[in-house]
Amino acid sequence: MARILNVAGWAVLALLFAFLVTQPIDLNTHFITALAAAAIIAILKNFKREGIARLIVLGLGTAIVLRYVYWRTTSTIPPVAQLEDFIPGIILYVAEMYSVFMLCLSVFAVADPLRRPPAPVLPDEDQPTVDVFVPSYNEDAELLATTLAAARQMDYPAEKFTVYLLDDGGTDQKCEDDDPEKAAEAQARRRELQQLARDLGVRYLTRAKNLHAKAGNLNNGLAHSHGELVVVFDADHAPARDFLKQTVGLFRENKRLFLVQTPHFFINPDPLERNLETWSRMPSENEMFYGMIQRGFDKWDASFFCGSAAVLRRAALETAGGFSGVSITEDAETALELHSRGWQSSYVDRPMIAGLQPETFASFIGQRSRWAQGMLQIILLKRPFLKRGLRLPQRLCYMAASLFWMFPFARLTFLFAPLAYLFFSLQIFNASGAEFAAYTLTYMLINVLLQNYLYSSFRWPYISELYETIQSIYLIRALGGVVMNPTKPTFKVTAKGESTAQSRISELGWPFYFIFFLLVFALLVTIWRVWTQPYIADIALVVGGWNVFNLILMGAALGVVSERRNLRQSQRITIDRKAEIVYGSEVVAAKIDDVSVSGTRVLVPASALKGLKRGEEVMMRFEPRSPMLTTNSLPLKVMSVVRDQGGQALGCRFSTKEAEHFRLVADLVFADSNEWIRFQQGRRKDIGAIRGILEFFVMAFYQTVRGLSYLFPRKDEEAQSQGIGPGDASTKHHGPPERLPPPDRPADTHGENGDGPSNSPSPQGSTVYAAE
Repeated sequence: MARILNVAGWAVLALLFAFLVTQPIDLNTHFITALAAAAIIAILKNFKREGIARLIVLGLGTAIVLRYVYWRTTSTIPPVAQLEDFIPGIILYVAEMYSVFMLCLSVFAVADPLRRPPAPVLPDEDQPTVDVFVPSYNEDAELLATTLAAARQMDYPAEKFTVYLLDDGGTDQKCEDDDPEKAAEAQARRRELQQLARDLGVRYLTRAKNLHAKAGNLNNGLAHSHGELVVVFDADHAPARDFLKQTVGLFRENKRLFLVQTPHFFINPDPLERNLETWSRMPSENEMFYGMIQRGFDKWDASFFCGSAAVLRRAALETAGGFSGVSITEDAETALELHSRGWQSSYVDRPMIAGLQPETFASFIGQRSRWAQGMLQIILLKRPFLKRGLRLPQRLCYMAASLFWMFPFARLTFLFAPLAYLFFSLQIFNASGAEFAAYTLTYMLINVLLQNYLYSSFRWPYISELYETIQSIYLIRALGGVVMNPTKPTFKVTAKGESTAQSRISELGWPFYFIFFLLVFALLVTIWRVWTQPYIADIALVVGGWNVFNLILMGAALGVVSERRNLRQSQRITIDRKAEIVYGSEVVAAKIDDVSVSGTRVLVPASALKGLKRGEEVMMRFEPRSPMLTTNSLPLKVMSVVRDQGGQALGCRFSTKEAEHFRLVADLVFADSNEWIRFQQGRRKDIGAIRGILEFFVMAFYQTVRGLSYLFPRKDEEAQSQGIGPGDASTKHHGPPERLPPPDRPADTHGENGDGPSNSPSPQGSTVYAAE
């Protein structure tokens, strides 16, 4: 009875809200009301964003948005009799309604995001048994060694967890390939990884055939293991030591819990962050999802499996036949199936794995195409909004997660819609300049303020629009392929560990230049229309202003596809650990200043190691945090020596020659998740809507100039590219991948790419000793 009354109450409230939204008022009244709502939202943003204040903001924002929807639906659509206007007009209307619907879904999802208390820490004798799966397909052995070493050293009773390397690159099918060269390569890989597994104390598993991609590989792991819980780490996702201690306790509290998901924290920039140089000063793209949306989903018991950095209950997986593999996003599909069977999930908002993002724009698009296709497959094949067993909030959350990937349709519509009027005089949006200002501009203002209120520390203004724009041109085709044949897409592993050998325009970048110059031409048409047709100047200025915004967005996109030269193989993490450097008979006290998976910077006194030169080897001793380690000595090759009055900085590469060395590197780089939390919090800055918009416009102007300059390579860039063919600009290196750079770090002294010390200038008064 109480449930019926609750539903009836919400229905009455919704009807009352709809009545108020649809009341006819004049333009001035609506304009003033919308501005007053914007002012209230801006004021309340400065208070604690929870409770009644949060509900007021969400209610006001939703009311103005729905007022716009009502006006847009009843007053602006072209008449059906004028098909040349009606058809593009309806396309634009549908794109806008999609955007409004997604805004409403996101507001619902994050209306009251959940922040869970820490998981209880269980006594060792009560800890459940755990199987750790690291699925692999074509990843480099050194990359896998780092992840496996970090996984093996997690702080957990050694007899209660087992690490499995699930190798899909050395299956019987691949080892017996008809192509002798491919067969030999697979056989060599299998032997290499079997030896790596033995050296690191993990179990190697492969299978007969590569069926059902990653889901099939994980299910093979399930068939050959017995732990109560299953942990999944991608091959490039190295865990911190506290991962299991921060998660498994939740399974003892809730017997219906099937999943504990944690954030994917990436320690290298994606192509947008790298090429626009926003990596250390602006929140990363995924932080809105992992920092807010997953917490919002968790409130409604709808946080879902993201493929890695997660713990799952074996008993729950067995009720669904293991990991689902109908779509190419097996993670969300598996979670959907288990949620529909009454199992529950939890989300722990603490970064405890360090992963890699695609380095090049082409790899980035390949990864996002797979995500988009997989989520569309779930919509078409699994129908989460109709699936039996889900509660209404869960349906809405899964709809928000899956329908989000339809954004290419809306984004491309918004990009090209102004051209229908400017080039062909089509009336696809029937409104005067005054009506546009009163309704559309205030709707856009409320939209920006509402997004800033909800996500201010996680996403700056117009960054989402930029990410969506740079993906849309290629994702629209990928989505079209799924619509034509929902079962056709196949799982493709995202390239890892790439580097860009020279500054260049991405091979996928040319459509952006074409669209940019098309929008420039539309700007000239706008000026001509205003000059020659003053009687329609208000409409021309409105549509022309829309085109100018698109031009700014596309200018920023030029910066994204203008790939910067990047030879560094590994990013650094700032740490502060005591060590000793052994050089011959000399033992010197030192401090480890920063590390990466391939090297370290060590600070020593100015008076020590006078004879040390580049290319020599030293031994570094430090106190490891993992009790599993049997040695504390890690060999280093000195790549640079920077000396000044305050001391010496040694830029060194790790000389990893045996398994214990990889364990020591993992202990240095991945032992402490607090390092990642500090870095993440350092760039989660709420700069406000106004400053955020100004920063975006300034960045877009600069990137437009930079992107256009790539059409005319400079002489120094031409010199860089000597000996590199058109197809060699992006090459996969065979060393460890990039790692985390701390914000605002000084010059790099690792010399990690093997080409000598960094090209960055030395500190004032310093001397760099290196072989010529």
